[in-house]
Amino acid sequence: MACEIRIDRHLIPATAGSVRYALVSVTAPQATPKAGRDPLHVALVLDRSGSMGGAKITLAREAVRQALQALRPDDWFSLVVYDEEITTIVESTQASAEAKRNALKKLGRIDARGSTDLHGGWLAGCDQLAGKLGAEQVGRCLLLTDGLANVGITDRDELVRLSGAAIRERRIATSTFGVGADFDERLLHGVADAAGGHFYFIEQPAQIPDLLTSELGELIAVVARDACVTLKLPEGVEAAPLGAFDCVKTDAGIRIGVGDLVSGQELAVVVALKFPAGQVGDTIALRIGLTDREGVLAMPAQAMGWSVASDAANDAQDMDVVVDRAVATLYAACARAEALELNRQGKFDAARARLERTARRILATAGDDAELKALGEELLADATQHEAFMAPMEMKKRHFASYSVMRSRTSDGKARK
Repeated sequence: MACEIRIDRHLIPATAGSVRYALVSVTAPQATPKAGRDPLHVALVLDRSGSMGGAKITLAREAVRQALQALRPDDWFSLVVYDEEITTIVESTQASAEAKRNALKKLGRIDARGSTDLHGGWLAGCDQLAGKLGAEQVGRCLLLTDGLANVGITDRDELVRLSGAAIRERRIATSTFGVGADFDERLLHGVADAAGGHFYFIEQPAQIPDLLTSELGELIAVVARDACVTLKLPEGVEAAPLGAFDCVKTDAGIRIGVGDLVSGQELAVVVALKFPAGQVGDTIALRIGLTDREGVLAMPAQAMGWSVASDAANDAQDMDVVVDRAVATLYAACARAEALELNRQGKFDAARARLERTARRILATAGDDAELKALGEELLADATQHEAFMAPMEMKKRHFASYSVMRSRTSDGKARK
């Protein structure tokens, strides 16, 4: 396991409050092959509404086949399909060869039809997991849909709230897979975030098997559960992550939850630190560490320090361009996400202004760095594309691209390695 912490500046001005940034780069340890890993508990929940007909349902079946192949006989799985009706094709069972064959045979007789009771299907999958989990085990529900929730509970905020309050508390994480142009990307990414899982955008049906089985492969390769970046802060200093990670206050500072880490995963977390004004010559220090449920990432917290300096010294100091690039990339992703929401509301001028404002900020501090300059120019080019309502598929592509950046994952939503 490797962890590197870099800061963008070492000096802070004495005359006014300031913001500095820390980049925490983590590489998870490589998994040691062993026969005794804990059994997986997986619920596969597939939308079978009418729009899933043809290639989508065919590829969903293939995805299930590939997913089941990755399971060992002592793993557990269940299979649920839903439209306006919920059908549990296979109740939670161990993944024997016979159980897998039975599941695929039953799935082969399922046709696409009807409406979309997303909550009902999702809850049925979670119920299959809840009864089988041991005291230290975690279940994973994999939810695939191509449509809007239009039967049962359909309110986005309520569904996201339920994923945190009612589902995650049962030690069940949910990863969501949105297919095509018709699903609600804000709902699916909100559910995945609140439920401790991942969100994937499947632009073409042919991607279904790869992404569904890739997510299952990540579950098999988990080396650290409930990983967190912790910051112990001195009085007067505030901190918050720039990316889309959970953050809770503690007695000593904050804890940033980054979820489960898989073998060899590379993760970057940027933290914004707000310092008060001070006296020239003073020093301010904080401690940054890593934790996880089993102590796999256990390491002594690293102390990071800043000196209070005159405005002239502050303005003349060197910058760490690696940190600046990471910060700018996240600000750009955030600006793009906010501009999409403004475009969705028909606020075209505001969407364009949001991107242009961030682009100007990046270009003003880019200096001679070609990467920062290119990022600023890309944002300016993006700004002109928000002057009219964006097509649904294009909006989903852009939404997913920003989401993946803010979760420190690859462009197709997978763990970075």
